[in-house]
Amino acid sequence: MKNVDLRSDTVTQPTPAMREAMMAAPLGDDVFGDDPSVNALQDRIAALTGKEAALFMASGTQSNLCGMMAHCQRGDEYIVGQNAHTYRYEGGGAAVLGSIQPQPLAQDASGLMRLEDIAAAIKPDDPHFARTRLLCLENTWNGHPMSPAYLQQATDLARQHGLATHLDGARVFNAAVARGGDPLEALRAIVDLFDSVSVCFSKGLGAPVGSALCGSRELIDRARRWRKMVGGGLRQSGLLAAAAHHALDHHVHRLADDHALAQRLAQGLSGIEGLSVRSAQTNIVFVDVANGRGPDLLAHLQRDGVLATGLIGLRFVTHLDVDAAGIDRAIASVRAFFAQGGGAASAPVAGTAVY
Repeated sequence: MKNVDLRSDTVTQPTPAMREAMMAAPLGDDVFGDDPSVNALQDRIAALTGKEAALFMASGTQSNLCGMMAHCQRGDEYIVGQNAHTYRYEGGGAAVLGSIQPQPLAQDASGLMRLEDIAAAIKPDDPHFARTRLLCLENTWNGHPMSPAYLQQATDLARQHGLATHLDGARVFNAAVARGGDPLEALRAIVDLFDSVSVCFSKGLGAPVGSALCGSRELIDRARRWRKMVGGGLRQSGLLAAAAHHALDHHVHRLADDHALAQRLAQGLSGIEGLSVRSAQTNIVFVDVANGRGPDLLAHLQRDGVLATGLIGLRFVTHLDVDAAGIDRAIASVRAFFAQGGGAASAPVAGTAVY
């Protein structure tokens, strides 16, 4: 029986229609700037986000890195959440490659840094300190869409202190869909607050590869140079851009289906003694397992052909390659584990980063 893969929405396979679109894409050499499919995608995502320009990148990590290095110089500092992806899960790239100092701050259960903490972390203009230049936020964060009020307040605070703002929008389309109404209007309401945004095509949108950095033309020109330096200048990448085009055409509104499946999973797991469901606001469900039995549950699920991750509690992510039958199978497997008394002791399942 085929596995129910709930490790991440990055595991999706291109649909047959997406593969056809990729094979039909007109191609050029993007390093020379003449791949028509890439250029069209960059124009499109820039327009959707209301920015002057955009740059197609190999990954969200590369997009965030080039964005931060385009905003900051050596010896500058960015303020970021202690558990944010740009700080914790991207290899320290901004510090290692950009000589940009992170100033991580505590976050609450929804990923929010206190506004007072942000203000207190901004350094005075003094040679003793790194120059605070950038505020980085992430939306969604562990499946939580950040509230419009918080985004407005945090970016207003940054502007008052002369800071630029960058949004790690790996799942910003999920955040937009969760707001209700027209997701493209909701997207603009979010990203209009930021100077730059990284948008991922290879998560819930289902493309095989790619993200885009969107911002001012000047910022994107600087980022293009950094992209080349870190090896991100691709050639006939219109094959990949075509997949992102297809995803924007066909896979935005359907993110609501993923959110509904996450709710189905959360509801199916609720009420199980020894299991606590932590979130299910978009397409990510976290659960805590009592008495250190998380590794045993992961091993049990894997034997049943249900895949999840277990680095910060058990995490299940819904996506276009999962259906209601798969969710019900996952629920049944979890319930069987606890009905059997929590299962026999087994070797721990290695944790993976939160993608």
